Amino acid sequence: MGDLEIRHATADDLPAIVAMLADDPLGAQRETPDDMTPYRAALEHLDADPNQHLVVAVREDRLVGTLQLSVIPGLSHQGMSRALIEAVRIHADERGSGLGSQLIEWAIDTSRQFGCRMVQLTSDKSRTDAHRFYERLGFSATHEGFKLRL
Repeated sequence: MGDLEIRHATADDLPAIVAMLADDPLGAQRETPDDMTPYRAALEHLDADPNQHLVVAVREDRLVGTLQLSVIPGLSHQGMSRALIEAVRIHADERGSGLGSQLIEWAIDTSRQFGCRMVQLTSDKSRTDAHRFYERLGFSATHEGFKLRL
């Protein structure tokens, strides 16, 4: 990964993470970068759960990417654990640089280290560029996803 460091996210990273989450049309509708209170509370919950891994990618002391990796133990598939990749974001200045591939490859390798036998992710239907990106990395659109807001 050269000059890239992937490490556990800290509270000091939250403003940069939230800025990346909000830096697209979908994120701009749901994120509130002016109030870190809910994000600090969420980070505390993530930090308390050993199956949750919020990481940041740092290059030259600058946060340039983030993702959340969740390990999900399961009973089906003969007790298979799977990993879920969520909230993948790359800083606008770094898009197209290969950083996204490096971050996903890190997540896949880390999932193997945790004993996962599958990695899954979701992507909003409107993110067609992201869909092509994930397919290039070997992911297949095998399921239809459903969500219910509570």
